Amino acid sequence: MEIKFLGTASGAPSRQRNVSATAIMPDQGKHWVLVDCGEATQHQLLRTTLSPQKVSAVLITHIHGDHCYGLPGLLASCQLNGRKDPLVLVGPNGVWEYLQSVMRFTELQINYPLEFIPVSEDLCIELAGMRITAHTLSHRVPSWAYRMEEIDIPRRLDVAKLQAEGIPSGPHYAQLQQGLNVDYPVGVDRIDEPGLKQVARRLLKSDEYAYPSWQARVIVIGGDNDSPELLTGACRDANLLIHEATYTQDMLEHVGPEPQHSSAELVARFAQRQGLNNLILTHFSPRYLANPTKKRDRGIAEIEQEARAHYQGTLFLANDFDQYCLDRSGRLFLVGV
Repeated sequence: MEIKFLGTASGAPSRQRNVSATAIMPDQGKHWVLVDCGEATQHQLLRTTLSPQKVSAVLITHIHGDHCYGLPGLLASCQLNGRKDPLVLVGPNGVWEYLQSVMRFTELQINYPLEFIPVSEDLCIELAGMRITAHTLSHRVPSWAYRMEEIDIPRRLDVAKLQAEGIPSGPHYAQLQQGLNVDYPVGVDRIDEPGLKQVARRLLKSDEYAYPSWQARVIVIGGDNDSPELLTGACRDANLLIHEATYTQDMLEHVGPEPQHSSAELVARFAQRQGLNNLILTHFSPRYLANPTKKRDRGIAEIEQEARAHYQGTLFLANDFDQYCLDRSGRLFLVGV
């Protein structure tokens, strides 16, 4: 699975960072999922190899503009480029109302199938090779995280076990590998009448002879949130957490609780307690500069230093166009920009 960051800024874009948008790309197929769609997301896509025509779903975490203002433009461009495939939109009801208003007042016509699913704790959809559920966060407006679990993993058949049990190859091998149980004849049990044989049979259970080729990978990506511990359940058995770290802890205390964001320390401490192997921080306040030149400037390195002081796993701070691979062993690494 791969993750490409299209925007990593909080609130407003800067010269180095656009506002929130993240692409999640499964191993198999060309379809992908977009989480949040801040202003100018479609412009960011023009600088990548990702095709908007292949996005299966757009998952909006909350109604704030830096997470959804790019949605009408992206959908309009899909229409102009002749999209035919259905597209699923998940998010708070306000996102749908916003989109409907834009469509009404700008006379935007969407002719491809566009399905809106209101986000809730009951959400469970399967698309692009993933099972997606939603989890409540804490912010000034209702905000959500999405857990994406890999499904449809190819199964590996334990041929040695079958042969050791005297079960030769045949069509039943393919059936077992496909997840089907097989009623397998194992020989003649008895002869009730002359010429009438009673064949003994054995139920071969697929789960005993076929196994997933690798353990399902799980990514949790959150929207704005001041309480990382709300993701305790969502992060169970997860390989990767992607979470906002808008501020360092001292700045969070300076601005006060009203913005309802997280610091690098809060997220790092949570990830460490959960035993998460991989953490990517994003959604940084524009006040943290990549290359501060003045004494009073704050640098993005401060966020990284704070996180590393409280988290011992694999840590990255996302930049726009960074692309990461979560391989089949659960190892996370940067593959390109």
